[in-house]
Amino acid sequence: MTSLWVEPDDIASRDLFYGPGGRRLVPRSDVVYLFRKEDTTGHSGGYDVEAPDHRKWDVKIGDEAQSEIVVSRILWAIGYHQPVVYYVPAWRMAGGPTASPKPGRFRLKSDHKKEGDWSWRENPFVGTRPFRGLLVANILLNNWDLAASNNRIYRLKDARGPASTWFVVQDVGAGLGGTLWTLGSRNNLRDFESQDFVKAGRNGQVRFDYHSLHQGLLKDITAADVVWTCRLMARLTDRQLHDAFRAAGYPTDVADRYVRKIEQKIQEGLALATSSEGV
Repeated sequence: MTSLWVEPDDIASRDLFYGPGGRRLVPRSDVVYLFRKEDTTGHSGGYDVEAPDHRKWDVKIGDEAQSEIVVSRILWAIGYHQPVVYYVPAWRMAGGPTASPKPGRFRLKSDHKKEGDWSWRENPFVGTRPFRGLLVANILLNNWDLAASNNRIYRLKDARGPASTWFVVQDVGAGLGGTLWTLGSRNNLRDFESQDFVKAGRNGQVRFDYHSLHQGLLKDITAADVVWTCRLMARLTDRQLHDAFRAAGYPTDVADRYVRKIEQKIQEGLALATSSEGV
């Protein structure tokens, strides 16, 4: 289980501004990054770059850059493995298609090796509460793109904690918007505010206000799973949630509304504790 989730005993003290990389690994904005490769796959474009200190970064630009930081920070805070990521609003690049790229999500590449993808339907954790909790957290944050191609297995170069292999939901930028049966929106405050979390809960079963092509993944989630996850998330303070949005460069008024909605959703989940599931 420690390859997917490690029970956190320090949720209320975790730094959601700097995240798992801490202050030490923040990409510098006063240096020039060397262009290595352009990424034209997926929804958002980006670049592979190398810093003067030889750290290698995967940079994503576009509307997913901010939402990915926030969703990643929250998943990490409640015990799920996440890569080192930062939002860099202004930076410079040499040797690429532009010298002054748009703001980007910097994800550290040089601390691990990727050993392939992993599937939501077939993995060592199916049926466990932490695995179902990972789904619940992504539903709450309206991450609708739960494709296996967004999941990676990391082999850490320097093991941190009890596991040297991590199962990571790596690309989480399709959150904080609205969910639809085809393609949802990303990083869209109005869409996020327009949806609730739980539509109904009865006899231990849950119906979510969540719509995506991956609806089948939700069929085994119970009220107890939702309450378990929301109890973890409820241990995050208002300030920590605001720090996650501040780390991603959101204006204060926008962050306030996002945090208010997330806290509302957490309370919807906690309300299921009265279910006959016996949580």
